[in-house]
Amino acid sequence: MREDHTGIGRRAVFVTGAAAALTLGSVSFASAADRDGGRETRTVRGTLEPGAPDFVYVPVEVPSGVREIHVSYTYDRPSVPPGTTGNALDIGLFDERGTELGGRGFRGWSGGARTEFFVRADEATPGYLPGPVREGTWHIALGPYTVAPQGLSYEITITLTYGEPGETPKPVYPPERVRGRGRGWYRGDCHLHSWHSDGRRTPEEIAALARAAGLDFINSAEHNTHSAHAHWAEAAGDDLLVMLGEEVTTRNGHVVALGTDPGTFVDWRYRARDNRFGRYARQIRRAGGLVVPAHPHATCIGCNWKFGFGEADAIEVWNGPWTPDDEMALADWDSMLVASVRDGREWIPAMGGSDAHRDPDAVGLPQTVVLADELSRRAIQEGIRAGRSYVAESSGVSLAFGASGGRGEHAGIGERLEVDRDTPVTVRLEVTGAPRCTVRLVTDQGVLHTSAPLPVSGSGVVEWRTTPSYAAYVRAELRHETAAGPLPGAPAAFTNPVFLGRRPRQGR
Repeated sequence: MREDHTGIGRRAVFVTGAAAALTLGSVSFASAADRDGGRETRTVRGTLEPGAPDFVYVPVEVPSGVREIHVSYTYDRPSVPPGTTGNALDIGLFDERGTELGGRGFRGWSGGARTEFFVRADEATPGYLPGPVREGTWHIALGPYTVAPQGLSYEITITLTYGEPGETPKPVYPPERVRGRGRGWYRGDCHLHSWHSDGRRTPEEIAALARAAGLDFINSAEHNTHSAHAHWAEAAGDDLLVMLGEEVTTRNGHVVALGTDPGTFVDWRYRARDNRFGRYARQIRRAGGLVVPAHPHATCIGCNWKFGFGEADAIEVWNGPWTPDDEMALADWDSMLVASVRDGREWIPAMGGSDAHRDPDAVGLPQTVVLADELSRRAIQEGIRAGRSYVAESSGVSLAFGASGGRGEHAGIGERLEVDRDTPVTVRLEVTGAPRCTVRLVTDQGVLHTSAPLPVSGSGVVEWRTTPSYAAYVRAELRHETAAGPLPGAPAAFTNPVFLGRRPRQGR
C-alpha cells in the first residue's frame, strides 16, 4: 500500500488490532483560532494493491471550533480482462470515539453510492448521522470491495469549515403499532433501500409505492447504516407500519436486522472466519429484532451467505424477481426442513423481500403475508418467527392452507397437526389471484401432488389426502406455467409448512 498526504509530512502505516484492517498516517489541520467561518482543505492520495485489507482507515486530526467536515473522493477504474474484477472502493466515517468493532464512533456509511458527503450538528448527507464535529482523531473508512490487478489509486479531499455549530435535532421515529387493526393477515416488504444507502428513492416515495402495492408494513434495511431511522415518521400512518432495521452487509453475506429498536446500529466489519457474527446476531435480538440472512445464494461478490443458519430467525428465500439463485435458496431451505424433522429440532421459517432500490424495482415483489394478532412491530415479528406466513408475488394472490384430521383437528401454516402417525389427514389449499398456475404440494419426500392448472379466473381449491407416516410436513407452491423444459415456472406464492404428527422430542 502506498500513500501520499499532500502538504503533510506524516506517512506512517499502522496495522490495527484486526488482521483485515490498516490505519494510515494522520492528516493534520491547523488550529481553529481566528478561523470563524473559514475553510481549510487537505488532499490524500494513495494506492491499494490487490489483496488489500477489507478496511483502510485514514485518521484526520480535527481541531476545536469545526462546524462541518466534508469529504469527497475519486479512484481510478482501469480496464480489466473479462472475468477479472475491477476497482470498487466504499467509504464511511467514524468520529473521535474510534473505529473499534461495535461502532461507538460510527457516523455514517455510503458504500460506493456517493462520491462525497458532509456531517455537521444540524444535518448530514443521507447515510450519515448529524451531530457535533468534536475535537479529536476522526477516521475516514475505506472499504476496497474489489481491487484490479493494476491496483486502486484514490484521492480523498477533506474540507473543514470553522464556526459555531448548529443544534442537533432530536430524532422522531415512526410508531410501533397501527391502532385499530386486530388479528388478521398482513402484507409486508421487509427488505427496502432508500437514498440513505444505495437506493434512489426517498422514504416518502417508498411509502407511497408500498401503499400502492397493497402493503400493510415495511422494514427499513439500509446497507450498514441506521441513518434512515429518524426519517420515516412522516411516511408512516394509520395504514402503514414502518419497522426499522439494517442490512448488515459483510464480506461473507448480508443479513437483514428486522424491526430493531430505533437508533440501533449493527457492525458489519468481519468475515465468517473471524467468528464474530454470533455476537452481532445476539445484539440484533437484544435490540428487539429478528436475524434474517438475505438472498443466501446470490452471486454478487460477498453476497453469498457463509455464516451458517444457527443464529437465523427466518431466511429470505425469495429476493426480488425470481431467479435461479432463489430456486437454489428454496431447495436449500427445504432440505433444512427435512433435517429439522430428522433431528427433532426447531425449524427456520422462510420469507421474502423485494430488495428494491430504484426504478424499475417493484416494491412488494415479493411480499411476506403474516398472520398476526395486530398490526404492530412485535406481533408481525412473532408471526414471522413462528412461520405463520406465506410469500406471494403481489397483493392479488391470496391463499388459505391447512390440514385437518378426522375428529375436527386442524392446523394452519406454521402449525402442527397433532395426530397419530396413521391418522388420515386432509390437506386443503384455497387460492385466488393465480390464473393458470399449478399447485405443487411438497413434503419431506419431495413433490407428492401436482394439480392441473387453475382456471383463468385464478381461483380454485386443491385437496390431497395423506398420513403423518407418509408426509412429516406439507407445504404448497403455486407455480406459473412454463413454455418448455423440465424446470417449474416461477412461483406466484409459496407457504411455510404445516407439520403432521405428534411433536417429536427436541434434539440438542
